[in-house]
Amino acid sequence: MPVSKILYAGVVLAMALAGLGGSALSAQRTPLRVCADPDYLPFSNRAGEGFENKIAVAVAKGLGQTVQYTWANTRARGGFPEFLALTLDAKKCDVVMGLPYGNREELTTQPYYVSSYVFVFKKSKNYDIKSMDSPILQKIKIGLEGDTPVEDGVKIRGMLTRATVFDVGSTSGESPATMLDALEKGQIDVLITWEPAIGRFLTRYRDLDLVAVPNARTLGAPEQYVFPISMAVRQGDEALKKRLDQVILDHQSALTAILTQYGVKLYTP
Repeated sequence: MPVSKILYAGVVLAMALAGLGGSALSAQRTPLRVCADPDYLPFSNRAGEGFENKIAVAVAKGLGQTVQYTWANTRARGGFPEFLALTLDAKKCDVVMGLPYGNREELTTQPYYVSSYVFVFKKSKNYDIKSMDSPILQKIKIGLEGDTPVEDGVKIRGMLTRATVFDVGSTSGESPATMLDALEKGQIDVLITWEPAIGRFLTRYRDLDLVAVPNARTLGAPEQYVFPISMAVRQGDEALKKRLDQVILDHQSALTAILTQYGVKLYTP
C-alpha cells in the first residue's frame, strides 16, 4: 500500500477511535469541581489540610479525575445556605463534600459517615451525663455552638440563659478549638458540639471524656443529634450523584480511614 494511503488510513482510524472513546477520555480529564471553605479547619482550607479536602482527593481519584476548587466562605452572612446558593446552585462547582443526608436544598448521595453531637467534659469531673435530660446539666455551666440542634434542645429545657453560646459556625477565622480552650480553662463545665468539628484537636486535651448525644423524643418534636453525612450535588444532577454513590460504595474503607485519621468518631446506633 502506498505511504499516502497508509497515512490516510491512520488518520481515519485515529478519528474513529476519538469518536468512540473521546467522551470517556474527556470526562476523565475534566476536574471534579468542588465547593469548599478556604479557612475552616478541620473541614477544609486552601492548603488542602482538612478532612473534607482529603475526602475530595480520594473521591476524585476514584472517578479518575483531579480536584478543582471554588473557594467561598461558609461562615459569611447567610451562612451555609447562602454558600450553597452562590456556589453549587450558581453552577460554579458541582459537589460539596459534607451535607446531612436527605437535605432538601440539594441532592445528596448515600451517606459516607454517621456522627453525632457530643458532651465533652473533664474526666476528673466524672459527670453522669447520658442525654440532654441528665439532671446534672441543670447544675453546671454549659457551653454550646449557636444555631445548632443543641441550642434548641437547651432552650426548650430552660437552660439557655445559663449557657455560654459560641458562634464558631458563623464567625470567620475562629477555630472550634476555642470551645475546648474554654472548657480547659474552666469557663464552662461541659461542651456540647458536633464531634467532627473538634475531633482533630482532641489530641491536645488528653483529660477529656466524650459521650455521644442520643436522639431524643422527650420534649416537643423529635430532637436529632445524630446525622448521616453525604456529598451534595445540584438538584437534578442524577448522573453525578450515581457516580459518587458508586465511588462511596467502592472506596468506603479508604474514606473511613481518612475520617479516623482526623479523629472523627463514627456513630453506631
